[in-house]
Amino acid sequence: MIALLKKPVIAMTLSVAVLTSACATQDPAAKAAGEIFDPYEKTNRSIHQFNKGLDRYAFRPASKGYVAVVPPDMVTAFGNFAENLSKPGDAVNYLLQGNIKGAGQALGRFAINTVLGIGGLGDPASDFKMPEARTDFGETLHIWGAGEGAYVELPAYGPSTTRDAVGIVVDFFTNPLSQFENNPAEDLQIPAEIVDQLGNRGTYSDTIDSILYESADSYAQGRQIYLQNRRFELGQEDVNSEIDPFELDTGGF
Repeated sequence: MIALLKKPVIAMTLSVAVLTSACATQDPAAKAAGEIFDPYEKTNRSIHQFNKGLDRYAFRPASKGYVAVVPPDMVTAFGNFAENLSKPGDAVNYLLQGNIKGAGQALGRFAINTVLGIGGLGDPASDFKMPEARTDFGETLHIWGAGEGAYVELPAYGPSTTRDAVGIVVDFFTNPLSQFENNPAEDLQIPAEIVDQLGNRGTYSDTIDSILYESADSYAQGRQIYLQNRRFELGQEDVNSEIDPFELDTGGF
């Protein structure tokens, strides 16, 4: 039990330290108004250009080839598999949030889709009308009272905030599937996520291309889309302020 808890405790301790230092300089009035806090814009833009190059010459062509070769049903199945692997981690986060019902729903979906969905390739839980159960450690930190922090663009990942960047790292350690030795699911977790992202990039290629390569300022546009949608997910924005990137006019910004 101590071995299982050691890595999550270290990760969460580091997250508190990072958030404390990263969020200390944000102006309280601007924070209360929901304004964008981007003190690292120059660095972020450099990383954004790196990410665009990585997408243009590697991820974009790979994703197009993937969806061209792999039948749509299999693309969906691989996406289901990656989603199912995240359910135990979702359950842990719901427990950390004090949401017992959400934890039960996440574990219920994991059990049904693993057993009846051939290891998670299928999604019978949705056929049974079971509620969606998605969360992350970034949301856990939000519920604990941690501020959004500065906007950051992560290499090879994309838009985030200091709070959500910490959440990405901690989520890897808090998923129970990553804590057991000689566990096949641990080895599949990262490859499954990469394959899932390839499927998403290939499926929504035209829309993502319009944001990255056709907008006047792809950095500013991606930043706005991410922050407004993330704030909406966390209940910080009115439903009318949500931006749907798949319906967005990207002719200029």
